[in-house]
Amino acid sequence: MPDYVLAFVIAAGVALLVTPGVIFLAKKTGAMDAPDARKVHKRPVPRIGGLGIYLAFLASMLVVLSYVPIDPEVSFELEGLMVGGTLIVALGLVDDYTNLPAKVKLVGQIVAAAVLVIGFDVRIDFITDPFGDYLFLEWLAIPATLFWIVGLTNTVNLIDGLDGLAAGVATIASVTIFLVALQQGIMFVAVFTAAIAGAALGFLYYNFNPARIFMGDSGSMFLGYMLAGISVIGAVKSAATIALIVPILALGLPILDTTFAIVRRYRGGVPIFKPDKGHLHHRLLDLGFTQRQAVLLMYVISALLGLSAVALTEVSGQFAILIVCVVVAVVLLGAKKIGIFHMKDSVHEH
Repeated sequence: MPDYVLAFVIAAGVALLVTPGVIFLAKKTGAMDAPDARKVHKRPVPRIGGLGIYLAFLASMLVVLSYVPIDPEVSFELEGLMVGGTLIVALGLVDDYTNLPAKVKLVGQIVAAAVLVIGFDVRIDFITDPFGDYLFLEWLAIPATLFWIVGLTNTVNLIDGLDGLAAGVATIASVTIFLVALQQGIMFVAVFTAAIAGAALGFLYYNFNPARIFMGDSGSMFLGYMLAGISVIGAVKSAATIALIVPILALGLPILDTTFAIVRRYRGGVPIFKPDKGHLHHRLLDLGFTQRQAVLLMYVISALLGLSAVALTEVSGQFAILIVCVVVAVVLLGAKKIGIFHMKDSVHEH
C-alpha cells in the first residue's frame, strides 16, 4: 500500500471513530454553537469538531512518518508545521468556547504563523515568473510568508458557514495539492495532504447537512493553516512557477469569497472583521437553493478550480497565465451577477 494511501485511510478512519466522542465532549462542556440572525442553523450544535480533525491527522502522521524515510531538513519543517498547527487548534478551541475578539484571534494566528516562519525557518525566499526567472524576496520573505499563512488560515475560517462546506472544500483543495505533488514527485507533500484530506473527509460524515457537529474555528483555522504551511514547504522544494498558484486555485473559492467580503465591507463602510450575510453561500440561499444544493454547487466550483490548478502543471507558463485570467474573469462575472459586492443585509455581531 502506498504511503499516501495509508495516510489517508488512517486519518479518515480515526476521524470516523473519534468524532462521536468529540460530540459527547462538546455537549458535556458546553461547546455549543447557538443560532442567531446571521447563522443558518436553527438549533444549538456542538462546535469543537476541529479537535477530531486534529487528532485524526496527528494519528496518521505519527504512524506514517515513523517508518517513511524523510530528509532531515524536511522533517524539521514538518515538525514546525505540527507545532504551529497545535497552537492554532488550541487558539481555535479557546475561541470555540469563549468567542474571542477578532483582533485577539488575529494576534494568535500571527504568533502561530511566526512559530513556523521564524522558529522553523519555513519561508518563501523566492518565486519564479512564467519565463523562468527568479525573483528573490529578501527582506520581504518573512512578512510575505506570514501574510500568506495568516491569510489562508482566515479564508477557510470565513467560508465555514454551511453544513459540510469548509470540510468539503478543504478536502477538495487537499486532493488538488496532493495530485500536483504526486505529478511532481514531492512525496512528503502527497502524504501530508492525503492525511489532511482523510481527516476532513472522515469528519464530513458527521458534518454534512444536517450536521451533528460543526468543526468550529479549531477545525477551519487548522485546515487553512496546514494547507498554507505545506504549500510553502512544497513550493520551496519544487521551485516551480505555478507552485504557489496551485494552492491559490485549490482554495480559490474561500480566497475569492474572503476578497469579495473585504471589498463589500469596505464599500459599505463596515469594519472588515465584522461578519455579514453577504457571503456566497448566503447569496445562494437567497436565490432559493437549499443548504445541500448550495454546498454541492460550491463543491463543484471548488473541484473545477482544482482541475484548473492541476492543468496548470501540464502547460507552459504563458498558457498557465491565460487559464488563471479566464478563471478569474468568469468568477468575477458570476460574483457581479449575484450581487456579492453589495451590502444587502444588515450586519450582525457573532
